[in-house]
Amino acid sequence: MGGYHGAMEPLLNGRRLSPVQRRIAHYLSEHLDEAIFLSSVELAERAGVSQPSVTRFAVVLGFAGYPELRQALRPMVMGGAVEAPQGSLLRGAIDNEVRNLTLLRERLASLPLKEAGEALAATEPLVVLGLRVSSGLATTLAYYARRIHPDVRLLTHGGSELADGLHAARRAGAEWVVAVLLPRYPVEAVQALEYAGKLGLRTAVITDKPGFPAEIVLDAPVGDRLVFDSHAAPLALAMALVEAMADAAPLRTQARLEEYERMTDETGTFVQGDPA
Repeated sequence: MGGYHGAMEPLLNGRRLSPVQRRIAHYLSEHLDEAIFLSSVELAERAGVSQPSVTRFAVVLGFAGYPELRQALRPMVMGGAVEAPQGSLLRGAIDNEVRNLTLLRERLASLPLKEAGEALAATEPLVVLGLRVSSGLATTLAYYARRIHPDVRLLTHGGSELADGLHAARRAGAEWVVAVLLPRYPVEAVQALEYAGKLGLRTAVITDKPGFPAEIVLDAPVGDRLVFDSHAAPLALAMALVEAMADAAPLRTQARLEEYERMTDETGTFVQGDPA
């Protein structure tokens, strides 16, 4: 897990922490010289979590409990190995997102965007799926896709409604489903993609894991510096996918965009000029 400074960094890099565990990690990173003298109960109070959460955090890092973690950190602090915090937590999170966007820019040529755009532009209807935290980006993707595609069906609710939506789309002629799957990955979303495959639907995913089991994988890193993930790079990737869909059907795209502009002008959908 990137973005933590000083003695905590080697312990956290590469580990996927829950939001509660991130709160503990943030507190330790910013107050390590003080925290190494706190009990697990005191640390829990300072970090705003429960005492069992502190114990689980230590175990996730490979220690038997919090006393063992504290003992491992003390020599680093007493020996002066801990660096002073560099800027605010928010600044570090934004820096991390800048790195994520830079990484995405460097990898764009290797991603199957053109292939995905052509496939999704051709399928009708087009199914867009996203559950829980992924529903926001899925909704944004579906909103813009509807401007250039004649039939986009958004599925953001689980249970039988999700299965019904996939089945109805397949019956209507859908060939592809594009899913947004960002951490933490809902079991139900993964099962839905498996069910889609049984129905004969092909799958494309926007995710942060390059090895995700789907026919087309578009991956971009998420920001994990704050208590909850931020999704600047996956959002940029989703917009690039819509652009690829538009490029795959240029005449239809032009006609639909012009029709949409006429409709919004006639209905006064948007504020004209700068808002007062």
